[in-house]
Amino acid sequence: MEGPDSTAATKSHQVGDTSAKLNNLTHRIWPPTQRTRDTVINRLIETLSSSKSLLSKRYGTIPKEEASAAAVSIEQEAFSLAGASFSGEDDNGMEILQVYSKEMSKRMLDTVKARAASTTSTAAPPGSAQVDSNNAVSAGGEEFISSSTKAEA
Repeated sequence: MEGPDSTAATKSHQVGDTSAKLNNLTHRIWPPTQRTRDTVINRLIETLSSSKSLLSKRYGTIPKEEASAAAVSIEQEAFSLAGASFSGEDDNGMEILQVYSKEMSKRMLDTVKARAASTTSTAAPPGSAQVDSNNAVSAGGEEFISSSTKAEA
């Protein structure tokens, strides 16, 4: 028959085994699954083509078909660049995910600016959007910052 010390030792051993198993588990967020990439592309399409987004309010909307092609290109270029910058030292993929997110933000902004410039020949009105070093776009006191950029702060 086991005494109280034996039961406590068994429970302690079980907790130790569980803890060791959890320590061996790693959750990698890079590379993202295709499902995640598709979700990102859909969100980019929505941002580029919706009149509700800050970028669209400032630079105008992009037709859905054009936004779709641009979103696929933006995501693929950002994914390739982020993947090329991966050195293998990032244990869980956070740094590379930040590169991926920043590249998408930069390319999305470049896309809407280029399209706005090509559709209008007038100079930007006073108070036009400004880009800061954190990839935030400010216009009229509002901000658009990618979710991983927020995580950096």
